[in-house]
Amino acid sequence: MLTYFTVLVLILLFLLLKMFVVVPMREAAVIERLGKFRIVLNPGFHFLIPFFDRIAYRHETREQVIDIPSQGCITRDNIQVEVDGLVYIQVLDPKSASYGIEDYRRAAINLAQTTMRAEIGKLSLGESFYERDALNETIVKEIDKASDPWGIKVLRYELKNITPSANVIHTLERQMEAEREKRAEITRASAEKEATINISEGNRQEDINLSEGEKQRRINVATGRAEAISILAEATAEGTEMIAAAVQKEGGSQALKMQLIEEYIETLTDITTKANVSIVPLELAKIKGFFDGLSEVADSVPSTQGRV
Repeated sequence: MLTYFTVLVLILLFLLLKMFVVVPMREAAVIERLGKFRIVLNPGFHFLIPFFDRIAYRHETREQVIDIPSQGCITRDNIQVEVDGLVYIQVLDPKSASYGIEDYRRAAINLAQTTMRAEIGKLSLGESFYERDALNETIVKEIDKASDPWGIKVLRYELKNITPSANVIHTLERQMEAEREKRAEITRASAEKEATINISEGNRQEDINLSEGEKQRRINVATGRAEAISILAEATAEGTEMIAAAVQKEGGSQALKMQLIEEYIETLTDITTKANVSIVPLELAKIKGFFDGLSEVADSVPSTQGRV
């Protein structure tokens, strides 16, 4: 009797398990009745008919990330690169995801690889590096267009790595080294050019400064000479005026005469002393006449000054 009761309890428990189902918040359940699609169960508690209804598929309704394996691609400039990425998808229609495609995850991976290979082939190696955002958007559009019957939505695609082959990397490194050397040579040439220009400008400015200094020196010398001549002329004029004024006074003419005689005698003495020449007057009358001539010259000085 106990054995029958136990079997009955187990059968009832089995039927209860088959009659009720709890769908988690993050899932959607596809129910089939006698092998035919019936309904999509949303998260919550649901009742099923045992042996008639069954959960055929369960789908994750949250955003899913799928790692795209690395694959070889050929760029437009015939360079082989290894490309991998990530694709983000979300199931929007559980029915289409169940019956529209066998395995939407594998299909999304294959479609992403095919689209990525085709898009990489349209770009050169350099363009594939700095046009990653445009490449991601293009791949998303193409995958989303093809996956629309599958009941999934491709949210975004991200390229992880674009890796050229070892030979290409070596060639690129040599090219970059040559480019750096080229820029260094250009920088050195520009520096030498600037240095030459600065030196020539310095020499030019030095020559200008020297010429300006020489010009100013000559102007200063000429100005000094002119001032000296002017001062000497003024002094001579003042001396002449003073002599003329002294001659006009009483006894001035005799004083001038005596001054001239003394200067003459001193000059003659110097000449006879320093020169190897002996001067002997031929006639004393001529000497007397000479002194008389000097007196007449002295007498005529005041009258000449008066006319001036």
